[in-house]
Amino acid sequence: MVEAVACDGKKADTMQTWITVVAGALHRSDGRWLMQRRPVGKHHAGLWEFPGGKVEGGEMPLHSLVRELSEELGILSHAELCAPAGFAEGAGTNGQPGLVILLYTVGGWDGEPQSLEGGEVRWFTPGEVLALDKPPLDVGLAERLFANIPI
Repeated sequence: MVEAVACDGKKADTMQTWITVVAGALHRSDGRWLMQRRPVGKHHAGLWEFPGGKVEGGEMPLHSLVRELSEELGILSHAELCAPAGFAEGAGTNGQPGLVILLYTVGGWDGEPQSLEGGEVRWFTPGEVLALDKPPLDVGLAERLFANIPI
C-alpha cells in the first residue's frame, strides 16, 4: 500500500484514485451556450470546455459548481435554476487520478460571464459547440447534452 499525505499533513490510508469535477452548461434564452477555452500552460490548453472545477472535500457538487462559476466567470449562479445533465468519467494516466465530471445546466445567474483565469469565454449554438475542439470527456458531455436539442 502506498502511503498518502493529505493537504492538511494527515496520513491517508490510500491514494486518491479519482477526482470529482463539476461543470456548468450555461444557456441563454437565445439558444446559445457558454464555453470556456483552456488557457496556455494548462492541460488541454486551447481546447474548449464547459466551465467548472474540482469539488473540494466536504462540498456538495451543486455548492461547488456555484463557487467555481463565481471564481472562474465572476457570476453568481442561481442554484435553484441548475439541474443535473449528465456525467463523464475517464481513467487516470501517467500516475494521475481518474476524473469524474458532473455536468449541470445553468439557467440563471447574476453578472456577465467573463474569463477570470485566462483563456476566453464565448457563446455558441449547440451545433457550434459540437464542432469545437474539446477535451475527450467534454466531447461526450456535449453530445449527450445536445442529443435532444435541435441543432
